[in-house]
Amino acid sequence: MELTRKQKLNYLFSLPVIVAALGYFVDIYDLLLFSIVRIPSLHSMGLDVDAYGTMILNWEKTGLLLGGILWGIFGDKKGRLSVLFGSILVYSLANIACGLLPHVDFMEKQNAYALFRFVAGLGLAGELGAGITLVSESLPKELRAIGTSLVAGFGLMGAVVASLTADLASDWTVSYFIGGALGLMLLILRIGVVESGIYKGIEKNKSVAKGNFFSFFTNYDRFVRYMKCISIGFPTWFCIGILAVFANQFGPALGIVGEIDPGKAIMWAYVGISVGDFASGFISNWLQSRKKAIFYMMLFTVVGIILMLFGAAKTVNMYYFFCIWLGLGTGYWALFVTMGAEQFGTNIRATAATTIPNMVRGALILMIFLFNSFKPSVGVIWAAVVVGVLSFGFGIYSTLTVSETHNKDLDYTE
Repeated sequence: MELTRKQKLNYLFSLPVIVAALGYFVDIYDLLLFSIVRIPSLHSMGLDVDAYGTMILNWEKTGLLLGGILWGIFGDKKGRLSVLFGSILVYSLANIACGLLPHVDFMEKQNAYALFRFVAGLGLAGELGAGITLVSESLPKELRAIGTSLVAGFGLMGAVVASLTADLASDWTVSYFIGGALGLMLLILRIGVVESGIYKGIEKNKSVAKGNFFSFFTNYDRFVRYMKCISIGFPTWFCIGILAVFANQFGPALGIVGEIDPGKAIMWAYVGISVGDFASGFISNWLQSRKKAIFYMMLFTVVGIILMLFGAAKTVNMYYFFCIWLGLGTGYWALFVTMGAEQFGTNIRATAATTIPNMVRGALILMIFLFNSFKPSVGVIWAAVVVGVLSFGFGIYSTLTVSETHNKDLDYTE
């Protein structure tokens, strides 16, 4: 039966969607905060940015990788809500600890920073997957893409607020305290959210194996689906993790006069991503296809990268303009996570939806390694091109060959 306009609005602005959107807002704020305050925070503690910046970022991504597996399994074994409560508590406390770094004396500053970002990564890993899974299972199938796009579109603005907070705050530690406080306040709002009805249907069923991470590797078809879902996300973190986070390295290579601020590059990229994510769900519904929407957005991004790296980005502001462009094109993040959740049964859906985006985030470690390895021989631009070709090659192939999930019924188990 066709839903009325009022029914659609009630679903799209229900408590699970609102709470998931606010949670993802805080998640993105905290996730990008180190990249935004990396330079001023390390400088203020007398630490070398080049020597320790990448090391700390890699520890954060390692936390995301491990946390994605742990929270995913927990979400399928104990329920989606348990992850929404536990993960936000962990990363909120870790961010408050980062704000206290100048007063830490029990270990070297760089090691303490790496430890706190690792713990933050562990917590941050659970937020998006659990939120998207809960929203996907709570909404009618014709509203899933739009609902998850609303979650991501609003949530991704957390990066913009993080950048503005870092600019306006008197000290970088204030930004971490604000992030931690926002997370702890959101815990109170989550008390009224109820568990997914689809998950409740299998919660007490002992015959259904729930949250088995290794099941992705014991069945060939399931393994291929899983790897393709991960690969689809590679272009998003190439654009953010290389072209935005290391934006200060591209200015001199492109002959740009003036210094490009990585924090502002990240902020403008996430302005684009937020708009792109709002639009991606509607594009998917219009095309009646998740795959087509993501593929067309990838092609749009490729055009932007070519223009950006080969002559069109002549000024600092033009570089920021292309960051917005790339953000718009890679604004299929929520759609990609939703499609990952839709590929798998209820008994491993949270594990899939939580591990897939964090495997992509963790892949940034390899991207940075390749980028840094190629730089001495071919330079910054061509090093980025090599990593970009690999990222988009895997992403486009996987998008074209993965199963379509638009309007797929999610009430099934593996």
